[in-house]
Amino acid sequence: MNRAGLNLVLQGMPSSLGAYHALGSNIIVANKHILDYIRNTKSKEEYNAYVFAILAHEYLHSLGIVDEGEVRKMNYKLCREIFGQHHITTQFSIDPLNAFPQIQEIDTRKFEKKIIHVEKFDRKNLSYIQ
Repeated sequence: MNRAGLNLVLQGMPSSLGAYHALGSNIIVANKHILDYIRNTKSKEEYNAYVFAILAHEYLHSLGIVDEGEVRKMNYKLCREIFGQHHITTQFSIDPLNAFPQIQEIDTRKFEKKIIHVEKFDRKNLSYIQ
């Protein structure tokens, strides 16, 4: 399965939500507060593992797989095959928010209006744009 032309947007949102795919769109929205927290308090390896796990999860949703349980199983299997059973990315794929319980302490309960569009996120699949 393949999906090209995805856009990544960062947005402040409730800490109970790491990211989401807007169904029927080409947009993945990641929680800016959580990403900032992990980048500023954890190792680069943990940050990269978290980002991979949530983006892979939302990518699977973008393929039209809407069942959350099915996506979690598929994401775990994908990460296990790529990184191995005990790699941090594989562990995050099970439930990324449980990997960092302190995330729940981030005091955000609403969606912010401001969004940040990540430039050149999927540019290789958009070779027709100059």
